[in-house]
Amino acid sequence: MSSEALWLFKQLNLHLEQEGRFRPREKGLSLIECAAEVKPKHLSCIGVCCFQLAARVVEEECNIPSAHEIIRISQCKCTVSDLKRMEKIISEKLHFEFKATTALTFLHLYHTIVLCHTSERKEVLNLDKLEAQLKACNCRLVFSKAKPSVLALCLLTLEVQTLKSVELFEILLRVQKHSKISDGDLLYWRELVSKCLADYSSPECCKPDHKKLVWIVSRRTAQNLQNSYYSVPELPTIPEGGCFNESESEDSSEDMSSGEEILSSSPSDLEGTFFFELEPKTKWQALSCHS
Repeated sequence: MSSEALWLFKQLNLHLEQEGRFRPREKGLSLIECAAEVKPKHLSCIGVCCFQLAARVVEEECNIPSAHEIIRISQCKCTVSDLKRMEKIISEKLHFEFKATTALTFLHLYHTIVLCHTSERKEVLNLDKLEAQLKACNCRLVFSKAKPSVLALCLLTLEVQTLKSVELFEILLRVQKHSKISDGDLLYWRELVSKCLADYSSPECCKPDHKKLVWIVSRRTAQNLQNSYYSVPELPTIPEGGCFNESESEDSSEDMSSGEEILSSSPSDLEGTFFFELEPKTKWQALSCHS
């Protein structure tokens, strides 16, 4: 095995060990499924806060907009203090590990491993297409219950089935065995993924038309935005001490205590399993015949 392949499998082992730490709790998912309504303020606050945390991971500090700016542009109806409290809650839930192991992590790893071992053309497995399919799956709550490693492998096996490549099937079989994914789990989630992608590909599904997005706002919204991005100079001055001003943190007159109590429950039960133990029904090589 080449040094590159060894490194890839070490990375795979590392993420297989960590994936359970970043999975949502079954109790929380059940609450969402059964909820008659969800407080929109909390959802928008969570979304904006996650965006800000992600920006800190991938962007230089001077490229991160201030909390005031994010709130103004997103119109999320929360305050800087709300964002700070939500950031604390989310950070604790993630154990302050912001580079989470997700299905996208495994999709990239599996894809690279396959290309490292195959003699077929490198462009056969289109990563952009696989990422788009993963996005479609992530829009459905049910896939939050799937192990990220299983979900990623399902997408690859379905694509390889379409390509009818025996060599790629054999490589993915070795990946499945190494990842300790049972035939039963793979079959169960693969059927759900296949149905989701079929629905997404149907004419009834509304998909983006890939036109350039234009932000159109009403006169009232434009007035609320006041100093909108339209009036921002092309080269704004960058503060010497970084883009974030600590004086922003205490501007809240609103209270999110009820949402905070719900969201800040103990993460000790993160380890709970979401799955039945499914007995393998068939050999992996025969899975493609099932669909």
